[in-house]
Amino acid sequence: QVKLVESGGGLVQAGGSLRLSCAASARAISSYVMGWFRQAPGKEREFVAADMSWRTSMTDYAESVKGRFTIFRDNAENTVYLQMNSLKPEDTAVYYCARARAFAREAVSYDVWGQGTQVTVSS
Repeated sequence: QVKLVESGGGLVQAGGSLRLSCAASARAISSYVMGWFRQAPGKEREFVAADMSWRTSMTDYAESVKGRFTIFRDNAENTVYLQMNSLKPEDTAVYYCARARAFAREAVSYDVWGQGTQVTVSS
């Protein structure tokens, strides 16, 4: 069974950086869209970024993170990353990686999810 495991979350001051990792079981991501989502307390899960580079060079970002976050993958390592720079307190959330068969921003389109990693940005 495919498994995704996130890591790299933590506590950081506003303006700081974190790199999240999402490690997958063998060959679990090489032919799929990989996405990052986040969920803050009391809010719905929201799209953050998606990487479709197994097929094209396309990536997609939510407007709120565009220019600050970068999604990229290492297919040889079966790992997807989310580099987060210039972090803001409103980026505080549990971050999840997920896999989909086609590009989508809706969480319902992703069929495999990790357990999440907490990111807290202090002001």
